[in-house]
Amino acid sequence: MDPRVETFFEEAALWPEELSALRAILREMGLEECWKWRAPCYTFRGGNVATLWGFREACTLSFFKGVLLRDPEGVLVPPGQNSRSARVMKFTSLDEIGAGRRQIEDFVAQSIANEKAGRKVDLPPDDFDLPEELSERLEADPDLVAAWDRLTPGRRRGWVLHVGQAKQSATRQARIDKAAPKILAGKGMHDR
Repeated sequence: MDPRVETFFEEAALWPEELSALRAILREMGLEECWKWRAPCYTFRGGNVATLWGFREACTLSFFKGVLLRDPEGVLVPPGQNSRSARVMKFTSLDEIGAGRRQIEDFVAQSIANEKAGRKVDLPPDDFDLPEELSERLEADPDLVAAWDRLTPGRRRGWVLHVGQAKQSATRQARIDKAAPKILAGKGMHDR
């Protein structure tokens, strides 16, 4: 086991009891615990199933392929406006976790079944346009365009959203300047 996982739970400043309770459920369901993206991650046969996070407003249990889960009560929500695959459950007390335990176990069981079946989220192709500044930069730099083409679709999407959300052209250009070395290294916005 990665010692960073234990440190995460020992040093959790927000929702420590709730995070530990969710951890216990996930481990009881037979998921493997590892460390990815600066958080505990739970996998089945190498496939990412869930991760835990503690935020100011709630602790969350995030399912990587949450859009594939049957959720008749609508408790799973996208973690952000640009989320296409992940869905989260939010908790603010141990009582909520206790009351939602059957749902959690059902979602984990569905996720395991999806991994066994090899199900993937069928994401439609991105329908966004490159920000003008990014398009111009790619046209002017053959090394950057080659690196861009090697990025995964998700990494390209992340960069386009990051650059495109800036309101001013100068800010978009500054973001591209800062991003270029990471793109050349084959990294996405959140990669270290």
